[in-house]
Amino acid sequence: MKILVQIGMVFGLYWLSQCIEQILPFPFPASVISLLLLLVLLVLRVIKLEQVREKADFMLGNLAFFFIPVSVSIMNYIDVIRENAVAFLVICVVSTVLTFGATAWAVQLTCRFLNKRKEGK
Repeated sequence: MKILVQIGMVFGLYWLSQCIEQILPFPFPASVISLLLLLVLLVLRVIKLEQVREKADFMLGNLAFFFIPVSVSIMNYIDVIRENAVAFLVICVVSTVLTFGATAWAVQLTCRFLNKRKEGK
């Protein structure tokens, strides 16, 4: 019964985010809206982490399975990928370097924050 409640919460949040997506005057993905809603509900402690942890762990554990349809449908556009291979490669390299840089900066900022917090106590 617990897993059904968790699944109901996840799908309920997604359904609500689809309703919000229809109301917005600009395009915004319902999946991102549902993640933001979940974050807000967790921060406000309306939903406890234990109420969604088991389902979230299951979905994260099987994440690769959810990418199979996307990977298969990419094969329909192999000619487009070949024509733009250099552009795709440049985008991948640049975005990887920027992601690494942003991650390193965030880690350093977090370490500084934690050190200041320790010194303050």
